Parts: sequence; C-alpha cells; structure tokens
Amino acid sequence: MTELAEHSLIHVVDDDASFRRSLVFLLESVGWPVLAHASATEFLAACPTPPEDFGCLVLDIRMPGMNGLELQQLLRSRGWTPAVVFMTGHGDIELAVQAMKQGAFDFLVKPFRDQAFLDTVAAAVRHGSAQRVATQRRDHARELLEHLSPREREVARLVALGLPNKQVARDLAISEKTVHVHRQHVMEKAEVGSAAELARLMLWADPQALD
Repeated sequence: MTELAEHSLIHVVDDDASFRRSLVFLLESVGWPVLAHASATEFLAACPTPPEDFGCLVLDIRMPGMNGLELQQLLRSRGWTPAVVFMTGHGDIELAVQAMKQGAFDFLVKPFRDQAFLDTVAAAVRHGSAQRVATQRRDHARELLEHLSPREREVARLVALGLPNKQVARDLAISEKTVHVHRQHVMEKAEVGSAAELARLMLWADPQALD
C-alpha cells in the first residue's frame, strides 16, 4: 500500500447496498481505506467540512433525494471542490458531461471493469492531493503578500517583473533610495531572497498578478 493510500480515505456514495458493498470490498482489497454512504444526506452528515484525510468521492449520479450532481453543486457552493468520480448509467452521459464541466475528475459508465475503477480512483486521489498542495501554497503566498503596504505592492510587482531599481523609481516617480528601502521591506515580509522568488510567490497567490 502506498503512503498516499494510507492517508487518503475514499468515500463511496451509492444507494444500491449490494453494489456499494462490492466497491468497498474492491477498494479495501488493494489497501484503500473506505467509508460508504447510502445517500448524499448521509455523506453530508459524516463530512460537514472537508476532512484532512479526504482522498476522493466516488459518487452515483442518480440517487433518491439529492442526486450526485446536486451534491457536487452543494459542495462547490460551500467552497469545497473534492476530486469526484461519478458512476453513471448509459442514459446519463449528458449528466456526466455536465458534472465534468462543473469540476468532476472523471466518470465511469456502469458496468465498469474493476481495474479501470481502481485506476481512476488512484488518479483522482493524486489529483485531489495536488490540488490541496496548490491551495495551501496559494493561501500561504496570499497571507505573506497581505502584509505589504500599497506602495510596497507596487514596488513588488515591478521588481518581480525584473525591473532594476532605477527603472522602478522612474515608473513610480520616487527616488531610487526609496525603492531600495521598499524592496528590502518587500523581501523581508514576503520571506524571499530574490526577484525570481518574489515573482514565483506572486504567481502562486494570483496567476494573473504579473500580467
């Protein structure tokens, strides 16, 4: 069992009890920890907020009460975009495409092969893990940059674009000495040591920051 599997809990939501049990057995047989839910409501009760060990959500698209697509939409409205693998019937392809447009990782049409299912779940977990790392990196970068004053933000952007102090001073109509002081403060507050590191931090915080 991989380290990723050890720390990634798979949530299976399907109202068909026998099918749900078969998925749980299959996942557990290759080392994935699994938690099964008979409905979207049951899942929401078990996971009111994103758990730290969340791996991915394996979700039937058609269920009584709240269906899979509605559950995905509700989670998105709460700011939670987990890696979702939808399970669909042959008549639900249009719904599955809609789910993909709304951020689902993938969908599988029943009946599907065991290995295809396991491969998709593993890929979804890797995707979700990468997303969490990117989110944490973005949030940390934004937290650091929030400490900058408005003028320091202006200097930071120009420095990150590779402009020398003299050019920054000219563009902002301030002295080169003032730019030097602001630049030092920016580097200290942003916890970086070069213009390249500053540029990377700003792009982590906002991909359009240097447009």
